[in-house]
Amino acid sequence: MNITSVIARELNLQVKQVEAVINLLSEDATIPFIARYRKEHTGGLDEEVLRQIEDRENYLKLFVERRDAILGSIEEQGKLTEALKEKIMSCGKLQELEDLYLPYKPKRKTRSTIAKAKGLEPLALFMLETPEFSGDFDAKLTEFVNQELGVDSIEDALQGAKDILAEMISDDAGVRKEVREFIQTSSIIKTEKAKEKTSDVKVSDKQKEKDKKEIYQIYYDFQIDITKLKPYQALALNRGEKEKALKVSFAFDTPEVLAKIKKTYFNYKESFFAEIFNQVVADSFSRLIYPSIEREVRAILTEAADLHAVEIFASNLRSLLLQAPFANKIILGIDPGFYSGSKAAVIDKTGKYLEGSTIYPHPPQNKTAEAAKILLTLIKKYKVEIIAIGNGTASRETEQFIAGLIKQNELECHYVIVNEAGASVYSASAVAKKEFPDLEASQRGNISIARRLLDPLAELVKIDPKSIGVGLYQHDVDQKLLASKLDNVVESCVNYVGVDLNTASASLLSYVSGLNKRIAENIVKYREKYGRFNQRRELMEVTGLGEKAFEQSAGFLKITDGENPIDNTFIHPESYGATEKLLNMFNIPLAKVKDSGAVIALIINQKGTKRLAEEIGIGEPTLIDIIENLKKPGRDPREEMPKPILRSDVLKMEDLKEGMKLKGTVRNVVDFGAFVDIGVKQDALLHVSQMANRFIKNPLDLISVGDIIDVTIIGVDINRGRISLSMKE
Repeated sequence: MNITSVIARELNLQVKQVEAVINLLSEDATIPFIARYRKEHTGGLDEEVLRQIEDRENYLKLFVERRDAILGSIEEQGKLTEALKEKIMSCGKLQELEDLYLPYKPKRKTRSTIAKAKGLEPLALFMLETPEFSGDFDAKLTEFVNQELGVDSIEDALQGAKDILAEMISDDAGVRKEVREFIQTSSIIKTEKAKEKTSDVKVSDKQKEKDKKEIYQIYYDFQIDITKLKPYQALALNRGEKEKALKVSFAFDTPEVLAKIKKTYFNYKESFFAEIFNQVVADSFSRLIYPSIEREVRAILTEAADLHAVEIFASNLRSLLLQAPFANKIILGIDPGFYSGSKAAVIDKTGKYLEGSTIYPHPPQNKTAEAAKILLTLIKKYKVEIIAIGNGTASRETEQFIAGLIKQNELECHYVIVNEAGASVYSASAVAKKEFPDLEASQRGNISIARRLLDPLAELVKIDPKSIGVGLYQHDVDQKLLASKLDNVVESCVNYVGVDLNTASASLLSYVSGLNKRIAENIVKYREKYGRFNQRRELMEVTGLGEKAFEQSAGFLKITDGENPIDNTFIHPESYGATEKLLNMFNIPLAKVKDSGAVIALIINQKGTKRLAEEIGIGEPTLIDIIENLKKPGRDPREEMPKPILRSDVLKMEDLKEGMKLKGTVRNVVDFGAFVDIGVKQDALLHVSQMANRFIKNPLDLISVGDIIDVTIIGVDINRGRISLSMKE
C-alpha cells in the first residue's frame, strides 16, 4: 500500500502535497506551523486538511501493521493461499480485514471446535461439497458414530456437523458483509421502557428520578428507520440503555436476511441437504452472526454519533475561545450563589486581582442592602466599567439585583452574562492554587469569570476543554477522541491569535506550536528572573528551548514595544531578511512600520506580489503573509468577532410577547438548534426549523457560539419555563 497515494486520492490532493505534509510531520513540525509558514511546500493547505492527512496516515499505518500481522498468523498456520493473500492485500478497511481473518483466528472452545475434536469435520465438508448426493444418508452418518469420541448416535453426528457448518457460515467474510449491510440499511431501531428489577433498588430510584425530568419518556415507545437515526438520538439511546432505563433492539425481515445468507454462501440452487442447510443457516444467524453484527452496527452508529458530537463540541469551543476580548477594562466578576453567597472580585486591565468579597443578596440570608453597599464601594473605588455575571445557579436573580443597582444608582457601568462552565474546576486546580495561594477555592472562580470577559482565550486554556459546557452528551462520547479533538482546537486557536510573550501564562504558552508544559514554565521563570523579553532571539536563552522549538514557536510569540517592530507580528524570524529587503525597496525604516500600512498596500497594488516575490527571492504566499502583517502589526484577529451584549436592565418572562423582536447571544449549538440568551432567566430555544426560510441541515452552517443574532419571540410557556424563537424573515 502506498499510503501517500491513497491519502492523495481520498482527499483529492496532489501526491507531492501529501508527501510534503508527511515529511514535515516526520520532522516534528506542528500543524499550525505548517499551515502558516510552509504554504509553498503544501500548496497552501489549511489546518483542517492537514489534520485529515495526519489522521489518515496514522490510521493507514496501523492498518498496514494489522494486515501484516494477520498475514503472518495465517502463514504460520500453513493456510495462506495466493487467493487469500490477494484478498487480504486488496482490503481497504479494517472491518473487511478482520472478516477475512475470522476463520483463522484462534478460537476459544465452541460447539464447532468440540464437534471437530469428535472427528465430524469430514462429515460437514461432505454435506457441503456433495449437493448431488442421493444415497442412504443414515448409513453415511453411521460411519461417524464413535462412542469413544463421544458420538453416540447418528443424531449426535448430524448435530455436530450442523454446528461445524453454522460456524463456517458465520466465519465467511461475504456473509458477514451482506448481513452487516442489510442491518445497516434495512432495519428499524425500536426502543421501549426497560423492566425494573426489584432487587436493583438503587438503579430503580435513579430511573424514577430521571422519569420525573421526562428525560427518556419520548423513547418509551419509539421506532425509527436506522438510516434516519440522528446522532444525538443514538447517544440518548446509549445513555438510556446504560442507565437501564431503555431497551434497544433492531427489527427487520428475518426471512429476507436468511435468504441473503443462503444465496451468498451456497454456490448452487439445489441440494440433497437443502432442509438441513435451512436449519443450519437459521441457527448460524440467530446464535452466531446476528449477536456480533448487532454489536458491530451499534458500535458503528455510536462511532458516527461520537464523531458528530465531538465536531459540534469542537466548533462551539472554537467560537467560545475566539470571542472578542474586552481589553483594557476594569471588570467586576460575580460567581452567583444562594446559601453560600455570591463571590465578587475586581480585576484590573491586565487581569490582576485587586479586591474581592462575598455578598448575600438572595435567600435565605436576603442581605440585599448590605450586598449593594459592598458592590457600590468596589465599583466606585476601582471605577469598574463592566460587571461579569456567571450563568450558573442564581445567575438571573443576580442579574436582576445588578440591573436594579445600576438603575437606582445611575451607574455608568454595564453587565454581561458569562459562561461559567469549568470555573469550579479551575478554582480547585493546581494552576489556580499557584496563581492565588492565599485565596480559598471559592474565591477564585469569580476571578476566572471576570477574566473570561477580559480575554476569553487566555483564561479558558487553564481549564480542561471537556469541562467547558458547549456540547451535547460530551460525557457519553469516546473520551480519548474528545480530548484529542478539543486539544487540537485549543492549540489551533492559541496559534491563530498569537501570544504576548511578556504577559502570557504558562497555561497559554504550553499550547504554542513547538512548546510544551515544561518549556512554557521555563519561559515564565526566565521572565521572573531577567524581566521582559525585548526580542524573539532571547528565547534561545530559555532552558530546554532549542533550535527546533524556536523554529516552531517564534512566529506565534509576539513582543509589544520590543526592539524590533517585526517581533510584534506573525512574520517568522526566518523571513526577517526578506521583510527588511522589502522595506528597503520602499525606503521604509523599521521604526516606521507601524504607520506605513497604507503606503505598503499602495505600492504592492502597483507592482504586484508575483513580481515582488521573484525580486526578493521568496515564495508568493510568504510575501503575501509578510505584507498583511506589515499592514496591521500587532493585530488581534478576534477584534473582528462580535462582542457580548452589554446590558443595564433585565427582562422577565412575563414581559415577553409573541412577535417581540430582540437581540440574543448564542450560548450553545446542538443538532436540533441553538440555545440563546435573550436577557431573561431561561435561555430560549431557536429550533433549526426556525433559523431560515430554507432547509438548514446543520445549525453550525448558520450560527456559532457567541454570535449576536436578531430573533423574534414565537412562543412563551411560563409554566414550563420555555421560550421559542425564530430567525425567519
